[in-house]
Amino acid sequence: MSKKLGLHIGGRRFDVDVDDDFAKFLQSQMERDFNYDGNNDAKTMLQAYVRQAYELYTQNKKIDEIMEKINK
Repeated sequence: MSKKLGLHIGGRRFDVDVDDDFAKFLQSQMERDFNYDGNNDAKTMLQAYVRQAYELYTQNKKIDEIMEKINK
């Protein structure tokens, strides 16, 4: 099954269909990063993107550290 989530950006609504399991996680992230019930501007979108990219960066660093320990 899939679920439709939507977000207003620059006065336009954008909807995405995602798997039910992922939808719960994505909705909580969107509520954290955006004005989920209102409009979002480009600056808000960029800030959310950078925040998510930084989280991915730190996760990858941790994975690399673990892999180094395993390979020793």
